[in-house]
Amino acid sequence: MILKNFTFLTLICLLTSCEIGNENGNSKTNGVYDSILFYHNISKNKSLSLDKRYYGVNKSLLFLKKRNKDTIYNHVLYQKNSLLLSLKKYDSLKVFNNLLIKNALHLEDDFILGKQYYLMGYYYGEIAHIPDSAFNNYTLSKNYFNQIDNWSWVGKNLLNMGILQKDQNDYFGSKETITESLQYLNSNTDIEQISSCYNTLATSHRKLLNYKGAIIYYSKAIATTNSKANNLIYKNNLAATYIDNGQYLDAISLLENLAIDSLLIVNKKEYARILDNMAYVQWLSGKKETVETFLKPLFLRKQNNDKRGQIASYTHLGEYYLKNNLEKAKSYFDSVIRLSKTLKIPKAEKDVLKHLMNSYPNNVTIRNRYVFLQDSLYVQELKVKTQFAKYKYDDKVKQEEILRLEKEKAEKELEVARQRNQKVISYFGTGFLVLLFGFITYYFRQRAERLKEEKKKETLEAIYETEAELSRRLHDDHGGKLNHTMLLVQDDADKSLILDNLEDLYNQSRDFSREINDVDTGPNFKEELLGMLGSRKLPNTKLFTTGLNELDWSVVPTLTKTTLFKVLQELMINMGKHSKANTVAITFQNSDNNLKINYEDDGMGASPKALRLKNGLRNTEKRIQAINGTITFDSEKGNGFRTEIHIPN
Repeated sequence: MILKNFTFLTLICLLTSCEIGNENGNSKTNGVYDSILFYHNISKNKSLSLDKRYYGVNKSLLFLKKRNKDTIYNHVLYQKNSLLLSLKKYDSLKVFNNLLIKNALHLEDDFILGKQYYLMGYYYGEIAHIPDSAFNNYTLSKNYFNQIDNWSWVGKNLLNMGILQKDQNDYFGSKETITESLQYLNSNTDIEQISSCYNTLATSHRKLLNYKGAIIYYSKAIATTNSKANNLIYKNNLAATYIDNGQYLDAISLLENLAIDSLLIVNKKEYARILDNMAYVQWLSGKKETVETFLKPLFLRKQNNDKRGQIASYTHLGEYYLKNNLEKAKSYFDSVIRLSKTLKIPKAEKDVLKHLMNSYPNNVTIRNRYVFLQDSLYVQELKVKTQFAKYKYDDKVKQEEILRLEKEKAEKELEVARQRNQKVISYFGTGFLVLLFGFITYYFRQRAERLKEEKKKETLEAIYETEAELSRRLHDDHGGKLNHTMLLVQDDADKSLILDNLEDLYNQSRDFSREINDVDTGPNFKEELLGMLGSRKLPNTKLFTTGLNELDWSVVPTLTKTTLFKVLQELMINMGKHSKANTVAITFQNSDNNLKINYEDDGMGASPKALRLKNGLRNTEKRIQAINGTITFDSEKGNGFRTEIHIPN
């Protein structure tokens, strides 16, 4: 400790001397920034005491007065809020929370806003015990993390929201929120959060008397967690569920193993809970337990000031004496009532009043108090469920409104951009064509260079022929139409005719871009493939696909998906230009580790000689051969066109 203090003071002295040396030098700005970072790092050093870390964050803020309020200011302010929470300076926390929120909103710092609202959610939930404020803060945090696609933090916020709902007896709402949380949490990095989700789901099932479901989810929590402390808690929860479900032998076996865990040496609270559950289940199973087995965990709970645990001990002692010593039972139940009022847990009082009603059936006071608590708890639970449901509904409506406004804004910007692009094309058509030629030439040359060492000869030949075909189409189709449009502009032709030509040019450019763009081979491949097939068919052509949805595209190699996409694209282009088919049918099959695709249309067809002359079809053949596949063409003039593709998967 002495060495640590000496090092801390030495570093501060060294930094202070550097700051003095820089006061009149050219490095003053850098010196201030270094000072900010130095003290900020001190504030984050968990090996130092909270007071020293708090000193560091205040020094960092002091130097920040000399700078503009940039993003580092938000990080330092957040660190101060975190330390204020740890130091229990809650009034100051509220002040600096408002300061940080205001500055982070100004800078649109969504990450810091998400973290700060998460911190305040913890404050209101765990310290101030204001569940609606905690729920609102977690909701705001979730929304900010959602905007920056930080799914892990979205899941953590949903987990805390679900725990709040569970603690307020909104078990159905909690199950819904926790299930949503599991969709966002990362199975590699959020292990403890996922196990906590299972534990919370199990507790909700247990409270809803679905013990089978509770046992399943407690078992999942135990199997998932890497924390020995959490593992102990979840197993104790499982044992309590066994007791509720009458599985006394299972509970005893599990508790006996837990009672010898070395971790209980430091976790006295959980140790007392295990001993109390053990005494209770032994008594329930018919074994003659002495009162000392119940008193020992009660003594430990008093030592650790575990008042919630004392309620459980007093309840079990009351049940223990209920048949043999009614006065003692009532004394212990009175202790439960006293503590439940202190801790504001009316359900605990209601539970023991139910025992007392059976023992004192003529006591009107006990009966009236029980009825009052039952009614008030029902109203409170209904209020909480309605309140949480309203919060979630309001948030959903708000998010939908934000999305609607963003969509409208994007549509307006798109329309403005489209009109601007049309004007640019009419004036700079020649320049656009030159740039497009240059881009395509550069793109294919660069791609050819990369593929020289990686691709087979067939792949390169297919690329070169594709390039030649695209260049020809650009020159013959796009270039000719562009030249015709410029002549119309020069001759002051009808404006609608010029605009129609410009729209055709725009559509051609878009089609070229789609043909040379990379293919999305990720989870959206199936949708992109369907979209391409639909966009390439003629207006009057009917397209039928079979087997596409049944294939597991996630196991198909990326190169295979890219090649298949390009080949089917070329077949659809060929159909649109030459076949003029009324119906196109494409069948996908996967058998014996081979991907089989059948393409068939009822178009004009072509002779074998004509097929050999088509550049696009030669390209498809070379593409398929490059991935060790085969493609066969079957067509007769006037009798449609058929293709069969086999690709090893």
